[in-house]
Amino acid sequence: MTPMVHLCLLALLLGSADGSGLEGQKVSFENMVVEVAEGTPVPYVLYQFQVNNPSVNGFRLNGEGSDAIKISEDGWLYLDKPLDWSHNDNYLVAVEALVDDEAVEGPVYVTINVLDVNNYAPVFNQSYYIAVVRENALAGVPFTRVFASDRDDPSTPNAQLRYSLVSQIPSKNSTLLFQVDAMTGEISTSQQGQQSLKASETIQFARGEDHGVDALKAKFDGYCPAPTVPHDQNPFFTCVERAETRRRNINPLEDPDYTLFVRVQDMAGASEMALSGNTRVHIVVQPNLWVNPGRLSVTEHAEGSYPRVLTKVQSNEPDAVYRLVQKERELTFPFQINEDGEILLTEELDREEKDMYILVVMAEDQFNNEVDPPMEIQVVVEDVNDNAPVCVTEESVFEVQEDEPVGSLVGQLLAHDDDEEGTLNALLTYTILSQDPPTSPDAFTIDAASGRIQALRSLQRREHQVYRLSVRVSDPVYSAECKVVVKVIDVNNELPLFEKNDYGSHTLAEDADVGHTVLSITASDADDPESGSSFIEFHISAGDDDGVFAVETDGRGVGHLVIAKPLDFETFTFYKLKIDARNPEPLMSGLQYGSDSSTFVSLSVTDVDEVPEFTLDVLDVAVAENTTKGTVLLTVEAKDPEGKEIRFKMEGDSQGWLEMDETSGQIRTKEKLDRETLETFEVKVTAFEKDNLDKFEERLVSVRLLDVNDNIPKLTETKAFICRKKPEAVFIKARDTDAPPFSQPFSFAFAHGKKSHNWDLQVVDGTTAKLTLKKTPEKDEIFSLNINIKDNAGVGVTQAFHVHVCTCTELGYCYVAPAERAFMLGLGPTIGILAGVLGFVVIAFVIVIKRSSKKEATEERNALM
Repeated sequence: MTPMVHLCLLALLLGSADGSGLEGQKVSFENMVVEVAEGTPVPYVLYQFQVNNPSVNGFRLNGEGSDAIKISEDGWLYLDKPLDWSHNDNYLVAVEALVDDEAVEGPVYVTINVLDVNNYAPVFNQSYYIAVVRENALAGVPFTRVFASDRDDPSTPNAQLRYSLVSQIPSKNSTLLFQVDAMTGEISTSQQGQQSLKASETIQFARGEDHGVDALKAKFDGYCPAPTVPHDQNPFFTCVERAETRRRNINPLEDPDYTLFVRVQDMAGASEMALSGNTRVHIVVQPNLWVNPGRLSVTEHAEGSYPRVLTKVQSNEPDAVYRLVQKERELTFPFQINEDGEILLTEELDREEKDMYILVVMAEDQFNNEVDPPMEIQVVVEDVNDNAPVCVTEESVFEVQEDEPVGSLVGQLLAHDDDEEGTLNALLTYTILSQDPPTSPDAFTIDAASGRIQALRSLQRREHQVYRLSVRVSDPVYSAECKVVVKVIDVNNELPLFEKNDYGSHTLAEDADVGHTVLSITASDADDPESGSSFIEFHISAGDDDGVFAVETDGRGVGHLVIAKPLDFETFTFYKLKIDARNPEPLMSGLQYGSDSSTFVSLSVTDVDEVPEFTLDVLDVAVAENTTKGTVLLTVEAKDPEGKEIRFKMEGDSQGWLEMDETSGQIRTKEKLDRETLETFEVKVTAFEKDNLDKFEERLVSVRLLDVNDNIPKLTETKAFICRKKPEAVFIKARDTDAPPFSQPFSFAFAHGKKSHNWDLQVVDGTTAKLTLKKTPEKDEIFSLNINIKDNAGVGVTQAFHVHVCTCTELGYCYVAPAERAFMLGLGPTIGILAGVLGFVVIAFVIVIKRSSKKEATEERNALM
């Protein structure tokens, strides 16, 4: 196509020959970025360059894509050929303005980004797939996978693939036995498939057994004995032989059990415009011999010889090696497995020691690799009646008050049986064998199922104070005899009486210790001294709503009034306590506690000069590190119990950042805070009485500085080199002293967001990026790359990174030719060298003079001789 034709087409596209129809596309002579969809019909105008120099009479274009990207003499940049994203997704061209073929402006750079369109259908990497699945394979566990690819841009929906199962052959009752993962293409059985998939019936061979024709005939005769028809003329044997041959030489492609039709669509399958591809999956179902036998039951203490076979497992791999592992870590493991998969019990089991074992069976090859998934088998030990009932205590003692009505509960006898709970072996029956002293009729009865003992008559202490019972506890086989003692105790017909009805007045200092005994009180009870009727408890019933005092006692009539909580003169100065004496056993009907069962104590609290008290026990403050000077961080509050004037002081501020107002307790900033210097620190605050410095209280104030984004990521290294012959990526690392979220992860990009035609920059992790050289220069060269590094909050600056692309030595370092090592020394090194040379000359001169003098002296001595 001639330039004139191009210009005509451009004029048509623009709407007028002077380009007035190109709205928004005329630009000044500067760097530009433009986007164009791949396959755009040509010619297609990108934009027009304009320059202020009226002498410009042409433009020159250099760079990538010169066969497809053109520029006219009057500055129209256009496409001459459609662009293909899959070939190149961006182009970088340089434009110069010319006057008579001489560049007068530029070059300026134009980056052309090619936008992908959905013009490639996804393609499976195989036209068909073959797969094998075991019958009853677990639903959702993949046994094969299909894979497709799309040549469109992977960062766009054009290459987002979704898989789906179109159909299944055969499909009985339209039930799908398989499913495909829409994202990964993994194929597994469905829930229905897990239950329904069955392999064809086959002949089973034992480990190491011959699989030849003669062995097949023998097995056939075992299943179908007696016929006199020769095997080669027996249609039933011929059918079995053919099926066995098919199983051994299975070809999923020619004789599959199922064929799946799988589709893949781009654009995530969510558009009617989505493109698709299809494939087939041929599946053969093989028998699954690796079947869990289920829970096994073994009777404890079973008689007979050991080891004995419990069950047998069979791997799908004929040459598998079996191994047995115990799931729990027990001292003994009475199980083994032999090479044929038989699980053996090696000794008697005792349910009372362990009622269940979990065995894990492994099937492995000769290299200890699993050929089948581990199988868990539960072994439950069944109970036999081999334990006798046992009384919980050697002798059970119960108390019952006299005159209790008939049927009153005396107590419940406790016994247990170690046999399995909930079975007849542990079902206990209670029977009273004897009663001492005997009565007529019997004084007690026992519930045969629960062991509850009840009185059959109203008991009188004057008749018998103690009864002894012998109770038999039995299961269906064994029995035990338990002893029971029943004590008839006195009825609570006597009141506890204080020795004094008023214990007078007492004085306590408000700083008296908690637990301090104020006084002792005494009461007595005329009931039976060894019964609950004579046991005395003391209760403060009035005068102490806050529970400041308590009475401690052993129940034998003596109580100790103690301080249970700290005293406070400013809250209460006087207490009048009413203390009651009470029995834990109920009083006899008609009897009530009177005034003689209560006493009074008067207590006065005296004032003590106490230390100031802080309103808060924990003083924590968190503040941003950029808080301005003079800001109040915290107001410490304290008061003196006696209302005296207090002052504050602060110690321990190692950085000198804070100050405290001694009157108000305000803590302010007096210098700039810096979290990177010190993130947390503590200062000690003291509140003291103004007129008595010995009365003070201290608290620690914890200060935590909150980070602000006052630091930028900085390069840890600013220089690197790349060998020209073996260019390898350079890793750029940055560091930011701020804390999250103002530090990493960092973003790395070339300055101004532009792509480089010669360098590639990719983020590796939160602090590192990888710099890769795309095109190796013809000679050694130092490149200065402007890289913009920003923290997680988007704060950062552009930093220079220098890369020396050089010829390297065998050790992998830049080679520097000797001629290039010339340098000039500064004044200091020059003076040093001159001084060294001068010193050397002086020393040499001295040596020569000494040697000359020595020679002359020698000659004089020789002359005298």
